[in-house]
Amino acid sequence: MVLYNVTVSIDREIETEWLEWMRKTHIPQVMETGCFQECRISRIQGEEDGGSAYSFLYLAPNQAKMDEYQEKHAPFLQQDHAQRYGGKFAAFRTLLTVIEEFKR
Repeated sequence: MVLYNVTVSIDREIETEWLEWMRKTHIPQVMETGCFQECRISRIQGEEDGGSAYSFLYLAPNQAKMDEYQEKHAPFLQQDHAQRYGGKFAAFRTLLTVIEEFKR
């Protein structure tokens, strides 16, 4: 399993509208690619200067699906986000490979 974490710091003045767009448009588009099994939205605790920070954690079943997403889908989806909210956010992405799970 591969975890794809996208951390976004967003200006507070557009936070509500942006989060609605993420929930209703962007995340469904990402999920429709068939590359991910689920997505979790988390608000990062703590204050950001002039903004709020969120984590979007997507679960891909394997590296092949992650590669497919990055090659075929990510450029368009990231460009769409940048065109809508350019100058109002900062984002960084992290890939993590699950090596072991503990569940209760």
